[in-house]
Amino acid sequence: MRTKTFLLATFAALAASPAAAQAVREESVRAHVSYLAGEALRGRESASPDEAMAAAYVGAAFRGYGLKPAPGMTGYTQSIEIVRMRLNGTPLLSANGVRIENPILFSSSGQPARGRLVVHAGTDPKQIPAADVVILTAKEASLRLAGAVDPSRTRLVIIRATPQVHDYYARIGGAPRLPRYFKGEQPAPRPSVVALDDPAFDRLAAQEGAEVALELPGLVEEPRVTTNAIGYLPGTDPEAGVILVSAHLDHLGVRPDGKVMYGANDDASGTTAVLELAQALAGRPHRRGLLFVAYGSEEAGGFGARWFAEHPPVPLDRIVANLEFEMIGAQDPKLPAGTMMMTGYERSTFGETLKAHGALVTADPYPEQDFFRRSDNYALALKGVVAHTVSGWAVIPSYHTPEDTVANLDTGFMTRAIQSLVEPLSSLADSRVRPEWKAGGRPTE
Repeated sequence: MRTKTFLLATFAALAASPAAAQAVREESVRAHVSYLAGEALRGRESASPDEAMAAAYVGAAFRGYGLKPAPGMTGYTQSIEIVRMRLNGTPLLSANGVRIENPILFSSSGQPARGRLVVHAGTDPKQIPAADVVILTAKEASLRLAGAVDPSRTRLVIIRATPQVHDYYARIGGAPRLPRYFKGEQPAPRPSVVALDDPAFDRLAAQEGAEVALELPGLVEEPRVTTNAIGYLPGTDPEAGVILVSAHLDHLGVRPDGKVMYGANDDASGTTAVLELAQALAGRPHRRGLLFVAYGSEEAGGFGARWFAEHPPVPLDRIVANLEFEMIGAQDPKLPAGTMMMTGYERSTFGETLKAHGALVTADPYPEQDFFRRSDNYALALKGVVAHTVSGWAVIPSYHTPEDTVANLDTGFMTRAIQSLVEPLSSLADSRVRPEWKAGGRPTE
C-alpha cells in the first residue's frame, strides 16, 4: 500500500497540464531515472519482483498522463510467464577423467557435453570445425568466435580466460547465462562456453583428442514472470495506423558479489524517454494512435519485445514505425554535440523523416558492432515493422558495470535529446507519411 501511495504522489507531482506538456523538463527526467535506477529497485533484474515494480511505476505514469490500456488489455502491465534454468552446484570439467580446476561457465544449453577435443587456431568463424568439443586457441576475438559456433555442429567451446574475457563475464553479471524460455516452449539450442585460466588452458590445448566432459550438477528449472508496461493513446483516424515508442525497463540486478548493477543509462534513461514522450504527446489527440511500451527481460533474451511481437495489441501491419530508446544518458564523443545515433539509419526512411522535423539523430558511427540487431527493435523489424533504436554513447565505459549510476548521467543532454523528438513524432502522428524500408534494408534473419 505504501508503494502505491508513493507512486500516485510521485505522478501527481510530475504531471503537467496539457498546455505545458510539450516541454520536457530536466527535473522530471532526473526524477524518473533516480527512481528507476535507485536503491529501491536494486538494478531491476530481468523477470524479478524489482522489474515488476519498475513496470508498475511506468504503468502508473501512463495512467496519470491520460493514456488508455492497449486494445485487449484491462490495465497497464502485462505479465509473461517464462522459465529460467539455474545452477545450484559447480560446473565440472574433465579431460580423460581428470578434473580441470576453476572452469568459468559463460553459457550453456543446460545439457551435459562430452566428446573428443579438437584444437582450432583460426579466427574465421566459418572455419570452426564440426566437433562435439572445440578449444579456440586464437587469443584475439575468442568471445566473438565462441558466439558464432553453430550449436548443431558443436556442443562445448573452450576459450582462454583473458582479462577481456574476465571483464565481459563481470559485465554479464558474474554468472553463467543459462536457458530462459517462454513457459510451454523448449529452450533454443546453444553450445556451452567455458573459459580457463592460462595454465589449465595450455595443458588442455596440448591434449588434442582427449575425451572432455562437462557436467552441470544441481541444475533446476525455475518459473519466473517478466513484465511489460503498455499505454495507448488512440488516434482520431482508426485507419491511420499506430506509432510505437519503446525501451526496456530491466537490467542486471545484484551481482553474486553483492554489487548492484543500477542500469541508469542501460536502460532507465530509455524508459525515461518513453515516459517523457508519453506525457508530451498525450497533451492533445493525434491522427495516428501511439503505443508506449517498456519491455521486460531485454537483458535476458528480449522476452518482453519478443512476446509483444508475437502477441501485439494491434495488428503489426498497423504499426507505422517503432522508435526504441537504448542508453541515451550520455553524449557520444564521435557525434555532433546534442546528437543521438540511430541504429540501421541507412536501412529505411525513418531517420530522415524524423531529422527533417528537427530530431537530433544521425547515422550509427559503429557499424562493426551491429547494434541494429542488438536491441528490442529487432524483434519488430524481423516482422516487417520499420523499427530502429536511438542511443547516446553506445560504447560508454560504464556499460554493464556498477558505475552505471544516475551520478554518471548527463540529464541535460537527455532532456534536449528527448525534447528534439517531440515535434517530429507529433508531426508523424498527424501526417500521412509512412516510413519505408529501403531496398535491402529489411532484415530477414
